[in-house]
Amino acid sequence: SLSPFSAWVCLKGLETLDLRVRAEARAAEALAEVIGSHAKTRRVFYPTRKDHPQHDVAMKQMTGGGTVLAFDVGGRDAAWRVLNALEIIDISNNLGDTKSLAVHPSTTTHRSMTDDQRAEVGVTEGCIRLSVGLEGLGDLTRDLDRALDKA
Repeated sequence: SLSPFSAWVCLKGLETLDLRVRAEARAAEALAEVIGSHAKTRRVFYPTRKDHPQHDVAMKQMTGGGTVLAFDVGGRDAAWRVLNALEIIDISNNLGDTKSLAVHPSTTTHRSMTDDQRAEVGVTEGCIRLSVGLEGLGDLTRDLDRALDKA
């Protein structure tokens, strides 16, 4: 069980959760467009994009696309170059923070799946998952543009 102080800290954080998630989701949607327009990006997965396979369902069920998106840069080497070039966005296999975090799913969260299973769910060697935090949108855009140039 939580100590009284830890419980109080959790409650204080919940007071602004809605505001934080809405800001992160707006930034994620904007970044999905930025990433999708970059020449080195092969595909972007974000529910509010018209090219998302479940776009119509998402638009009926959701008011926004959420704080997490994924994109493919072509292969593992390209993904590593992008991840290693990030300066603001941290590399982590933990998602859902107020700090923007990126992960390479095929070697972390989905590593126990077979190649065929990963392919079936769209996790390629070039896939990067991004959990968008509260940093400035301009800063995140510049960080991703610069990193994608390295892909």
